[in-house]
Amino acid sequence: MTTHLALLRGINVSGHNMMKMDLLKTTLEKIGFTNVETYIQSGNVFVDTEEENAAKVGFIIKQEIFKVFGHDVPTIILGIVDLQKCFTNNPFLKEKELDIKKIYVAFVSKELRSENMNDLKISQFKPDEAQIDGNRIFIKYAVGAGKTRLDQKYIEKKLNLTATIRNWNTVTQLLKMYEER
Repeated sequence: MTTHLALLRGINVSGHNMMKMDLLKTTLEKIGFTNVETYIQSGNVFVDTEEENAAKVGFIIKQEIFKVFGHDVPTIILGIVDLQKCFTNNPFLKEKELDIKKIYVAFVSKELRSENMNDLKISQFKPDEAQIDGNRIFIKYAVGAGKTRLDQKYIEKKLNLTATIRNWNTVTQLLKMYEER
């Protein structure tokens, strides 16, 4: 059995793509996933399956959500190593006087290279900061996530990929849950 973490983008936000997590859990169990566990209403779902291919698991989940709920929800699948790298590779965690509430991680649908930083044109968002690390972009918002243009839509448009952003507290809790499974 392989455990996958599905990050669903854009559900239960401002009244759009509404989906009850208990119904999502039941829906995924009906198609064969086991040990299904959700975390908060923003679309974090652990599933166990014999399928090891993350992309295939993501496709199955996305397809079932569309069939049952009618929502076209981009889905990014993570393994435990992806979350562990958030802690070992996040450059902002080394800073003194760090305000954790301003730290976020954008999980993206493909591996990025350092050259992709140029595509983001991050300098226009100062004092917000960002750093690319594989399929993650570590973000430190100066004021907060609600007061910046460096958001998921901007990242997707500039890099031509799917992205979903989680705050640091959520990333921390998801790793803890993964390790307890």
